[in-house]
Amino acid sequence: MSQNTILNHQEIEHKIRRIAYQIYETFVDEPEIVLAGIASNGFVFAKKLAVELERISTIKISLCEVFINKQNPNILITTSLSKENYENKGVVLVDDVLSSGTTLIYGVKHFLEVPLKKLKTAVLVDRNHKKYPVKADFKGLSLSTSLLEHVQVVFENNADHAYLS
Repeated sequence: MSQNTILNHQEIEHKIRRIAYQIYETFVDEPEIVLAGIASNGFVFAKKLAVELERISTIKISLCEVFINKQNPNILITTSLSKENYENKGVVLVDDVLSSGTTLIYGVKHFLEVPLKKLKTAVLVDRNHKKYPVKADFKGLSLSTSLLEHVQVVFENNADHAYLS
């Protein structure tokens, strides 16, 4: 199957910058927020957002890696931060691609077990094929694809890209 580039490195950088400004606008009154990236690509995306947020704002950014079994999300979800570290704070749950919504909704469920000031979601690509009523509050690109197509985001040094196959 062929690959079609849907976002090149420069476009991804622009999306990151725009999403960072949107997050900043949403949390402007907060002294600290937690960027909780879903393990692997979601966490890489969260780190890139954190760099941009630290560049444009004075909000303290805490990074948290969220470990979810994507094949069986009912299995215990764990995070690199203890619950006390994000309790009563603003949290942004971050992933690279929102496909069915399964990973994101189980991630949201995990964070709802702790009192939070605000919980938002951010994705680089929203595929618009959700099985669950979850939405991305901040998204880089909305893309209507067929169920047979696959979106992949690749984070490489100065060669980030996303493609559809």
